[in-house]
Amino acid sequence: MPTVREATFDLFRKHGMTTMFGNPGSTELPMLADFPDDFEYVLGLQEAAVVGMADGYAQVTGRPALVNLHTAPGLGNAMGALFNAQANHSPVVITVGQQVRAQVTMQANLTHRDASRVPHPYVKFSYEPTRAEDVPLALAHAIHLASLAPRGPVMVSIPMDDWDVEMDTLDAGHVIARDVGGRSAANPEAVAELAERINSATNPIMIAGPDIDAAGAWDEAIALAEDQNLGVWASPAPGGGRLGFPENHPNFRSVLPPAIGPVTETLAGHDLILVVGSSVFPYYPHIPGPMLPDGAELVAITSDPDEAARAPMGDAIVADVKLTLSALLAQLDGTDRDPPPEMPGPARVEDSDPLNASTVHSILKQELPEDAIIVLESPSNTLALRNQLRISRPNSYFFGAGGGLGFGLAAAVGIGIAEPERKVVCVLGEGSVQYAVVAFWTAAAYEVPVTFLVLRNEEYAILKWFAEVEEVSGSPGLDLPALESAAIASGYGIESTMVKSADDVQAALREAIADGRPRLVEVPVQPGMSLF
Repeated sequence: MPTVREATFDLFRKHGMTTMFGNPGSTELPMLADFPDDFEYVLGLQEAAVVGMADGYAQVTGRPALVNLHTAPGLGNAMGALFNAQANHSPVVITVGQQVRAQVTMQANLTHRDASRVPHPYVKFSYEPTRAEDVPLALAHAIHLASLAPRGPVMVSIPMDDWDVEMDTLDAGHVIARDVGGRSAANPEAVAELAERINSATNPIMIAGPDIDAAGAWDEAIALAEDQNLGVWASPAPGGGRLGFPENHPNFRSVLPPAIGPVTETLAGHDLILVVGSSVFPYYPHIPGPMLPDGAELVAITSDPDEAARAPMGDAIVADVKLTLSALLAQLDGTDRDPPPEMPGPARVEDSDPLNASTVHSILKQELPEDAIIVLESPSNTLALRNQLRISRPNSYFFGAGGGLGFGLAAAVGIGIAEPERKVVCVLGEGSVQYAVVAFWTAAAYEVPVTFLVLRNEEYAILKWFAEVEEVSGSPGLDLPALESAAIASGYGIESTMVKSADDVQAALREAIADGRPRLVEVPVQPGMSLF
């Protein structure tokens, strides 16, 4: 009869989950005993970085990613990254160690008390099996739920003495063999009604959200925009962890502002607003105003029932984004509307001392391979990067949708492990680096070919902008002098350099991107927000 450990690793094999991200503790060692040769264990030095790596890996592969964490303290360390993973709709499957069953009731040291309650509300499923023999079934439950729309993280707490318990061979076989799939097609009547509303609209507009990319629906979104001559806005940047539309396309407008009043002002004059693959809307900060422009209607297409239910306005179709766009296209046959006017290209930026962040992004664009992946966590320079790079390939841009820092550096390492043949460039502020700094060690130890581009402005520029918006003055803690990112990364084993002139930035980026090892380029830039 198989042991719980043997059945569990067979279950992971069945789902292609043979890469495990982890930071082991004493309660996890029994799970890792005699670690199988066909699995890879990716060590991270702190749990938040470990979950961030798995988050990036899961997003870029589209498959559930496996994480192994220490008991209560380890899961506690990971909670910020877990918040980001749920906002990103990442299918991250977390196993967490637990004391031996004989000592759980007496709450011996390292007991994970009320383990299933700890990760809420940031998981779809959280459970500690009542019997050792139920561990594989609980993990299968977690994997299936993590993979079904809306995707998201899950957690199973496992007592450390469960792994060597034998279980029934047939029971194990049934658990391992199951397949659970689910892509929901939209109600045909709802699709037909939406097609009629589009046909009847005078000036419709489309908002492209991250679930277009996650669903593999770029081609359908482009086809709809071209068939109906729709202008296309990207959903607001704080909640848009991925891109749903090519940003060099003539129908592309820009990125929606992230607040109620400005969104409504931006969309004024449109009578039908079609939101695809996004919540309505990921607002922050609070700038009040009317929810919709005068005379406008809104329809959202989302795979997430909660996104649909919590929207403060408009109608919604809850279904798979790709299937729904395909069905909608079948109901439409061109339009007499004029195409939207083409937007101007990226603004020209001039050299300065220190360089403007937009100048650095324009240099980066020249050095990026066509199929490169950008991971971004430089909040004050998000719009500048997107305006300069105009990223126009699917599965090529990742940003922490939840807004919690620490995603970018760690996720880039996970993405680099998943996609070693594609160049990965992680653009960071020096403040963002600190939230997952230990991921540098993993990048160096596993020779993950990521180029880290650190824009050093010696402040929390995004917070200074928020202070202006929120009319806050005199706040402490917004300056970051003397953070030497290149020196820190060198200490973790990353070859690093600081450069200041445009020519030196270009040469350093060219060399770093061409290298097959992790490299870091640090560039001092002007303080403040960079928007063009």
